[in-house]
Amino acid sequence: MKQPAFLWRSPEPKSSYEVVIVGGGGHGLATAYYLAKNHGITDVAVLERGWLGGGNITRNTTIIRSNYLWDESAAIYEHSLKLWEGLEAELDYDLLFSQRGVLNLAHSLQDVRDGVRRANANRLSGIDAEWLDPAGVAEVCPLLDVSPAVRYPVLGATYQPRGGIARHENVAWGYARAADALGVDLLQGCEVTGIEVHDGRAGAVDTSLGRIAAGRIGIVAAGHSSLLAAMAGLRIPIQTHPLQALVSELYEDVLGTVVMSNAVHVYVSQAHKGELVMGAGIDPYNSYAQRGSFDVIEHQLAAAIELFPIFSSAHVLRTWAGIVDVCPDASPIVGLTPVDGLYLNCGWGTGGFKATPGSGWTFAWTLANGEPHELNAPFSLERFVTGALIDEHGAAGVHH
Repeated sequence: MKQPAFLWRSPEPKSSYEVVIVGGGGHGLATAYYLAKNHGITDVAVLERGWLGGGNITRNTTIIRSNYLWDESAAIYEHSLKLWEGLEAELDYDLLFSQRGVLNLAHSLQDVRDGVRRANANRLSGIDAEWLDPAGVAEVCPLLDVSPAVRYPVLGATYQPRGGIARHENVAWGYARAADALGVDLLQGCEVTGIEVHDGRAGAVDTSLGRIAAGRIGIVAAGHSSLLAAMAGLRIPIQTHPLQALVSELYEDVLGTVVMSNAVHVYVSQAHKGELVMGAGIDPYNSYAQRGSFDVIEHQLAAAIELFPIFSSAHVLRTWAGIVDVCPDASPIVGLTPVDGLYLNCGWGTGGFKATPGSGWTFAWTLANGEPHELNAPFSLERFVTGALIDEHGAAGVHH
């Protein structure tokens, strides 16, 4: 597909908008698009302090799946996956979406019990999920060492055939292009420096480009959401950590599926150009740094070689880190806040990329209707008061 010279406009900010979305990443751009497309609300501005798609949307490992344990999580991630399956046609943009399947490996009897439980729960929710024995795992991924003689033998795996990967910057550009075409203003280099609250209602944002009044304000800024919420006097249960990843040099196509191991601990896929893409757990400390460290890289490479001995001859090309926003129960916050007119979409932790379409779709509904959709209603801020938590640490695929 031939690319136009410019994918979207660079308008001057207006003095006011019906909806202001703070954060020009995947979730913010998707929210703006669905506000315009699904609800006819086009008087929308997306504010991004840097450039569109310059944050965590392009600093992840691009894995897409919906095989989460609890019904509430499975429902919103499955809705997102169904949107993924038609997204290229809808946006008229090549997202390099590839449903190559996702394996979650089991290395202990407890892993097996947990995996079988999750596969059964998924099937009861109408999600494609299978439990594979070691022979079945080898059939799906011949490159994986399933010998019983290794230190961490593969005792089986859950498998979601519809899972896969997509090209992350294409997702950001596709949503931005489509939102712009519907009349949404995308304001780059527009840093929010304050949120004006009067009589319990948020009515405007102060930015590096001036004051912008808003009927509703949606904070969609991942790890920086807690800093922005604090501008409105709101404290939210979010901790921010770096999450590191790396890619290898280009190689022939050797890995036809996504492989995740929570015990060893690494997750690996092969990008369309040929790089091996690897990630692991979050750094234990709080930070907004977007850089790697030798310790984490060393451990995830050791884990990858344990599962794939042939990777010992691969060369690391590039490392980086994104920042993730982690809630106490490893589930997101999507909904209203105690401040009237202020809405939150954050806390996706390490599951943000795969949730991009579903997150934007449900958050747009919430902003348009002033109340949550049934899919995001369980992910309210109030659950940390009521105790109705949705603990997805075991299905997150990453140690939190």
